[in-house]
Amino acid sequence: MADKSKTLHHTPPPHEPVPAPSSSPSAAKAGSATKTGPSPQEKPSQKKTKKTSAKTGAAPAIKKRKPVILQILPELNTGGVERGTVEMTEAIVKAEAVALVASAGGALVHDVQRFGGRHFELPLKTKNILRMRANARRLRRLIREQEVDLVHARSRAPAWSALWAARATGRPFVTTFHGTYNINAPLKRFYNSVMTRGDRVIAISDFIAQHIRDHYQIDESVLRIVPRGVDMAIFDPERTTASRMVSLAEKWRLPDGVPVIMLPGRLTGWKGQTVLIEALAKLGRQDVRCLLLGSDQGRVRYRQKLDALIQKHNLGAVVHILEDCKDMPAAYMLADIVVSASTDPEGFGRVMAEGQAMGKPVIASDHGGAKEILLPDTGWLVPPGDPAALAEALDTALRLTIPARETLAKKAIANVKNRFTKDLMCERTLDVYEDLLKDYWSTKPPKDEGKAR
Repeated sequence: MADKSKTLHHTPPPHEPVPAPSSSPSAAKAGSATKTGPSPQEKPSQKKTKKTSAKTGAAPAIKKRKPVILQILPELNTGGVERGTVEMTEAIVKAEAVALVASAGGALVHDVQRFGGRHFELPLKTKNILRMRANARRLRRLIREQEVDLVHARSRAPAWSALWAARATGRPFVTTFHGTYNINAPLKRFYNSVMTRGDRVIAISDFIAQHIRDHYQIDESVLRIVPRGVDMAIFDPERTTASRMVSLAEKWRLPDGVPVIMLPGRLTGWKGQTVLIEALAKLGRQDVRCLLLGSDQGRVRYRQKLDALIQKHNLGAVVHILEDCKDMPAAYMLADIVVSASTDPEGFGRVMAEGQAMGKPVIASDHGGAKEILLPDTGWLVPPGDPAALAEALDTALRLTIPARETLAKKAIANVKNRFTKDLMCERTLDVYEDLLKDYWSTKPPKDEGKAR
């Protein structure tokens, strides 16, 4: 569990003078989702700090203020990066600091605000170099106006803008490296390298940390491993009511007593939906239901490919493609087996962690973060892209006795509680912030080092 008494308070040297918010159109746009307004900080008086006490002759102590953490990402819609940003917003506020988020907006802006964070809408969902430079200037202005102490970037294109702005204003810069990205071309590798240029670089798994070491030049001293985490207050079998499960079962027309195999994840080739369909064809059972749970996000051709493959193997009564679900804990509780059939390695693999948290047997591809998340007695690892091996694992899982399932469930839940909770993730990330801020304030106050390039 995270230490709820943990704070990020520090006593900084006097800040540089902060300019009044600009009335220019670009400045107004920088705070369009949440008005910039007055700074959240209480500025120490330069005159008072120079005076001494008549009684003691000592300079009055500079009053502590809340550190300001700015997280930056392209947008705030569904996804692991976005969810992690919201979770850290909550943790930052609980640590008695100020949580700011800059993005192009999205459905999760409300969650940021609900947890006490402030959102600033900027056109950060762009890979155009000229717009990225313009975003650097916008971020530089935001950093100064809001007296930001630390900048945390979570995606490559906005990370370049964030890097330029952080360096121009002298603020500490943190990145989170979420995936392997494409490294086939030198230019692409350089583009990715921004995620290794932080004063601290957070890798979301041992697998990602090793990938960084293997493919990028990085000082080991800046690398930190912080696995993603599951919110155990949400993904808790005992808090998932029967009425929620019944509601979903009726909506999805699931017959009673039929085993359910579930693959959650957006409909895209590397998530392995085709591998699972081929495995079901080899399994040769019509008395199961398979739920491919995720949106095609406009990938119409891939959805058509899945439909054709289902028809080819006469699995129309077995495999059902469903849109995104708003109650994933209830969905997991309806499943007898949770599958992650990704053909490319997952940086972490949140589905595997969530499935275990709900006490479900998990079958996953034997690469990437899955090798760290699953234990031999909480699931099965199969070769990536191998329908025959997946079919064999499905058959084994479907044959589990009730006592064996109960034993597996206890071990799976304990595995996640001990290693992969949201609280652990937030606590470790706050530790990264705290260490960096201590070093930062001990060496120099923030000062403007020139215009953002």
